[in-house]
Formats: sequence, structure tokens, C-alpha cells
Amino acid sequence: MTFDPTLVVGPELLAQHGIGVVAPFDFALDRELWRWTPDDVSLYMTRLPYVPVPVTVEMASALSDQSIVRQATRDVLAPEPLAVAYACASGSFIRGKEGEQELHRSMLSAGAPVSTTTSGALVESLGLLGVKRIAVVTPYIDAVTERLVSFLREYGIEVVSSVGMGLLSHIWKVGYGEIVSAVSSVDGPEAEAVFISCTNVPTYDIIAPLEQMIGKPVLTANQVTMCTALRTMGRSAAGPGQSLVALAPYTAA
Repeated sequence: MTFDPTLVVGPELLAQHGIGVVAPFDFALDRELWRWTPDDVSLYMTRLPYVPVPVTVEMASALSDQSIVRQATRDVLAPEPLAVAYACASGSFIRGKEGEQELHRSMLSAGAPVSTTTSGALVESLGLLGVKRIAVVTPYIDAVTERLVSFLREYGIEVVSSVGMGLLSHIWKVGYGEIVSAVSSVDGPEAEAVFISCTNVPTYDIIAPLEQMIGKPVLTANQVTMCTALRTMGRSAAGPGQSLVALAPYTAA
């Protein structure tokens, strides 16, 4: 008897495609990224070199070094990803609009077929949702949060309120309860959506409940990164009840 693999997985799941992910050295939420990923898409992860400083402007600036990001991009090209994502919010907004665009260009120059950054994905996602005024929750100290506000202002997006948790390390240990409390404190009628920053903040399970609670879209760093990367491939992310995921995938002309 010969084995027919289509009887097990179905013919549509045999061809795997991939996304290359460039993440900070302290990124701890690989599994969360996978939760947005369809079964026939793989993630090829690499991490930026260790930076021996707390989560400050200096650390974010170090993580946005173009030469380091360019090399990391090359490192994930061997399995031939269809897209490469720079999965770091602060590293992609810390140098403003021009700095984010330079990161995008550096990944393309390294050979990425298409590229996105977390902050670039945020701007794109807000545009798709037609949102211009948002409330922001971050785990950062004020100096870093202010850089995010300034970055969004360059795109005509107004941050009507913000709250930072003031964390300098171990951000991935933030609990869901802390995030829900922060969102409740920062949301108001003037905000059209809420954004939870930092790819090291776990959010997958609480996005849909938060949207039901406040009655508006809730975007998060990992969510926008994955949705945009998948959209460049003409694919949709997996995230039931999430406003951003419900949008139709982008298809290139």
C-alpha cells in the first residue's frame, strides 16, 4: 500500500510559504506570532544582537541600526520567505517617519521580496480602518512613548491620550489584567481606536474581548505586524473577532 498524504492534510496544505521575522534579542513571544499565522505559512525567526542597556531611547535606537537589520534580513532569506517583517515597535518608530522608511529600504536592499516594520504596519492598518485619532498604551518609559506619539503625528494621526507602564525590562511578563486596566484608563469617546504598543506585550487572547468591551478597534504591535506581512502575500491572518483581521487581504495589481 502506498501512502497518499492528501488523505491526511489535504492538497491545499502541502505547499508551505514563509515570512522572515527579524525580532529584538529579548523577544519572548514567538508563539504569539504563530497564532495569527495560517497553517500553510511558516515563520523564519532571527534575533538582533544583544544590547546591554534597559528599554530606553538608546536601546530602541541601537535596535534600529540599518546595518544590523540588513544583516538579519539576509540571515532569514535562505528558506526563501515571501515577505520579511521587522517585529519591533520602538525600534521602528524611534527615528521617526524617515527612520522607519530607511529600515524598510534596508530590508529590501538586503534582498527581501517585500518588507514591513511594526510601526509601518500600524500606520497602514490605521489607514485601512479609516482611523485618525487613537489612544495608546505602552510598556515604555515616557521618553520612548513620546517618540511613538511624535512618529504618528508625522502621519497625521493624533494620539488623544496615552499611558506608559514605565518598564525597563521583562516586558513580556506583563499580564492580561494589567493591559486591560491600562486600556480602560486611556480609552475615551474621542479615540476612534486603541493601540497597544511593543511586540513583547502579549495581547492575542484579549483583543476581541477588549473590542467588545469598548466598542472600537483594538490594535496591537504583533497583530499589525502579522496582518500586514500576510496581507502582502494576499493572505489573511487568523484572529476571530478582531476588527483588523476581518479586513479583506491586500491583493497586488
